[in-house]
Amino acid sequence: MNRFDTTPYRRSTVGFDRLFDLMERQARNAGGDNYPPFNIERRDEDAYRITLAVAGFRAEDLEITAQQNLLVIQGRKRDDQPEGEMLHIGIANRGFERRFDLADYVRVENADLRDGMLYIDLVREVPDAMKPKKIAIGGQKTLEVVKNEDDSAAA
Repeated sequence: MNRFDTTPYRRSTVGFDRLFDLMERQARNAGGDNYPPFNIERRDEDAYRITLAVAGFRAEDLEITAQQNLLVIQGRKRDDQPEGEMLHIGIANRGFERRFDLADYVRVENADLRDGMLYIDLVREVPDAMKPKKIAIGGQKTLEVVKNEDDSAAA
């Protein structure tokens, strides 16, 4: 069995149980089905794109469901029968379900089907309340949001 042992990390961290469970689950399922093939692309610091090759599927055959920390893409098999006699069947016409675990604050921005490719654009939007803040020691009662160097250069 090819198991990733997270015990040393679990001893020195707090609140990362979900991440370690995810890593262990992915290691167990590493030999799973790879249909349909897909790419995951990082387009920007907080923008991603998942591309699935779904040749033969129409938009109405596909269902995309986004819930907290999970994206599920399902393709339903069509029962269309060809007009003639099939001599060779090499194009897969089977249903599928592909799951992607999403980080906190990642949401689906757009989905598009073009030329047999399903494009799903994702963005990460961290709320201001969750961004790091400088904490003053002593009398100052206001908190200041920590800005990245990129943010301060743009301002």
